[in-house]
Amino acid sequence: QVHLQESGGGSVQPGGSLTLSCVVSGYTFNKYCMAWFRQAPGKEREAVAAIDDVGRSKYEGSVVGRFTISQDSAKNTVFLRMNNVRPEDTAVYYCAAEFRTPLPSMRTAQPLDPQEYTYWGQGTQVTVSS
Repeated sequence: QVHLQESGGGSVQPGGSLTLSCVVSGYTFNKYCMAWFRQAPGKEREAVAAIDDVGRSKYEGSVVGRFTISQDSAKNTVFLRMNNVRPEDTAVYYCAAEFRTPLPSMRTAQPLDPQEYTYWGQGTQVTVSS
């Protein structure tokens, strides 16, 4: 059974940095696409970034140039490095996985789509506040 576990969330001041991790168990990294989404209170879930098994990465919205997604396939782990964070980055961050690749959103200009992902973690809270 596939299981995703996020960690690394917490409180950080504006302009600071934080790294989130997502460990995947129950599946050996082979064909995959991993993504981070986030949901702030009262708002819809939105895409942050994704990376796939051939090294393609994609970023959405205001995180471009500030966040970096990376992977360690030997450890079945995906990371999200968050630099220069802002109060509007406050949200619950979810890790998602799909083992049917390549995904349309990674091959085309269409936005990352949460409906493309089958497996989800429980989320980790990130709070940006002074």
